[in-house]
Amino acid sequence: MSEMMSHMHGAPPPAAGSRRATPPREDLVKGFWRENPVLIQLLGLCPTLAVTNSVANSVVMGIATFFVLVGSSLLVSTFKRWVPNEVRIATYILIIATFVTIAEFALQALVPDIHKALGAFVALIVVNCIILGRQEAFAGRNPVGRSVLDAVGMGIGFMIALLIMGSVREVLGSGTFLGVSLFGSAYEPWVIMVLPPGGFFTLAFVLLTVAWWKRRRTAGARVPAAGEAGVMEKAA
Repeated sequence: MSEMMSHMHGAPPPAAGSRRATPPREDLVKGFWRENPVLIQLLGLCPTLAVTNSVANSVVMGIATFFVLVGSSLLVSTFKRWVPNEVRIATYILIIATFVTIAEFALQALVPDIHKALGAFVALIVVNCIILGRQEAFAGRNPVGRSVLDAVGMGIGFMIALLIMGSVREVLGSGTFLGVSLFGSAYEPWVIMVLPPGGFFTLAFVLLTVAWWKRRRTAGARVPAAGEAGVMEKAA
């Protein structure tokens, strides 16, 4: 009735998609698992493979990337209407580089040993596909609130992936977790796990586990659906 009245008074009817706005919780949690940037979208694999030879390195890289992602998404979404389309990408990279510089100076001051271990990979956050991709695909097209929630979710998802990789590699490769010995002096470390090949092996097994879990979940969802279809056929 209200739609008919507004149409009679010359007001345009509400858009069909306006009633189905994405809830804030969905913007936040989708990056944790369903659209995880590493485990599902396979983005940001360079730091994922390079710096996850210990849990400490993984956590610090995850925090730095989280800071850059959230800060750049906030600024991009805030100023997107004033950025000409011709210099859009260049502007995004400049904003990202500003936050990367802040993060690098902070790490150098607070955790100099880990900053040295991470090496050039902190500076290479500038070209991380996750960050630039979220600016182009989401922050540059959505309001500030949704953009920040999306960045927080994707940043946490990235940290989860790094923590999984770092935990497996440090436990098997060094027999420690955050530097604390787990198995005693009798344990023989798998040295290959803290070397570059160990990153590829660990990522392969993690992705294989994710694929197996998704296939099992899909198969489990098909069984009840097939059962319901058979009941309906018998009833007909």
